[in-house]
Amino acid sequence: MKKLTTPASNPSVQLPDLEHIATHGLYNPQNEHDSCGVGVVANINGARSHRIIDQALEVLINLGHRGACGCDPRTGDGAGILIQMPHEFMTSAAASAGITLPPAGKYAAGMVFLPVDDGLR
Repeated sequence: MKKLTTPASNPSVQLPDLEHIATHGLYNPQNEHDSCGVGVVANINGARSHRIIDQALEVLINLGHRGACGCDPRTGDGAGILIQMPHEFMTSAAASAGITLPPAGKYAAGMVFLPVDDGLR
């Protein structure tokens, strides 16, 4: 990839060839490499929908051949999906347990995998 000349304000900075990017896009085959099975489903505008969840679950099913099945009890390979917090649902569920949540984006949820043995847990 051809580099443009450095900016006068900072000669140590190399700018990318924006003309090449405009013509060929951001894809670069040199960035291709093997992974253990990752899929991404997103709405580029940030719109939330249950369809995205359905598509993410379909990706997870389709990655089963790559080991995305959460089926190793010894290593806990942890197959799953990552989603935004559904604030309205979380607020309602928390309220039924007598908990008042902070505003959206100001709290998180965690999942902990404990041993199945009572003594160890």
